[in-house]
Amino acid sequence: MVDPLLLAALFFGAAVLYSSVGHAGASAYLAAMGLLGVAPDVARPTALALNIVVASFVTFRFWRRGYISWRALLPFLVGSVPFAFIGGSLPISGALYKQLVGIVLIVAAIQLARTARRAAQADTGHAEPHAPAIPAVGIGGGIGFLSGLTGTGGGIFLSPVLLIAGWAETRAASGMAAGFILANSVAGLVGNLSRLAALPPALPLWIGVVVIGALIGSEIGTRKAPTFRLRELLSVVLVIAGLKLIFVG
Repeated sequence: MVDPLLLAALFFGAAVLYSSVGHAGASAYLAAMGLLGVAPDVARPTALALNIVVASFVTFRFWRRGYISWRALLPFLVGSVPFAFIGGSLPISGALYKQLVGIVLIVAAIQLARTARRAAQADTGHAEPHAPAIPAVGIGGGIGFLSGLTGTGGGIFLSPVLLIAGWAETRAASGMAAGFILANSVAGLVGNLSRLAALPPALPLWIGVVVIGALIGSEIGTRKAPTFRLRELLSVVLVIAGLKLIFVG
């Protein structure tokens, strides 16, 4: 039997770390539940529900500080939201789910490690985020489908795209990722709830701890505290969890 207090502690740490870089923590929530043997039918909606809570706080905090460009984000959302709903509504076997989430966690870890140093660089504070509309819709659709299917928000994939393509500076990319995660998590959870009887009874406890974690982490992130060491450490944890899911189950 999974200890809800142990998961609460792991979720709190994930919320602090992820919200500090504009993310909501779904990949870390999935990693924790995967390591402790939580069933996929429970893990996916739980991760999405916690994502919504954290992403709401993070989106608000980054928006208040002027780090979200809704105009630049809109094309990504146009592509991602319907596909996140479709992905969340699809049934998936336990074995396939574990393999797929394991791969997602390892990719997420690689992306975190690759962008760790760039995340530490100071923004000029003047560059307006921008992205070509058609590529943004296509990229959003692909990330959205994967998000709904696996129970993640997709921000871990969007942020590196924005940074590598030069479409947004670091804090702006984090802010856009937060809004992206919020929209996709809502769409994915709505799709998933069409096949779900109930959420875990410990969910209110977990929501409480991730709210506190999000408040702490988003304050760290919006005040430009260095976060690259946290990203590097988190990437190692995600790789371990991903390999466990792929090779052990």
